[in-house]
Amino acid sequence: MEGYNEFFVEGMKLLAAGVAMIGTIGAGLGIGLTGMGAVQGIARNPDAAGAIQINMILAAAFAEAVAIYALVVALMMVFVA
Repeated sequence: MEGYNEFFVEGMKLLAAGVAMIGTIGAGLGIGLTGMGAVQGIARNPDAAGAIQINMILAAAFAEAVAIYALVVALMMVFVA
């Protein structure tokens, strides 16, 4: 019975880490939509390409930060908890 509890706890830790990684879906969608909007904006107004590209890179970096936070939380659940 004692071994059953250890396996159950390990399984729940891995499940929680997998659920924590769901946050990366939003980051992927955000980066994709940002890139799509930037490409459309540059296609409509090529003269504004520099300003659009700078704003797109900043938005992508902020969206990627969310994915990195989700990864850190998942790794902490696996190795620390």
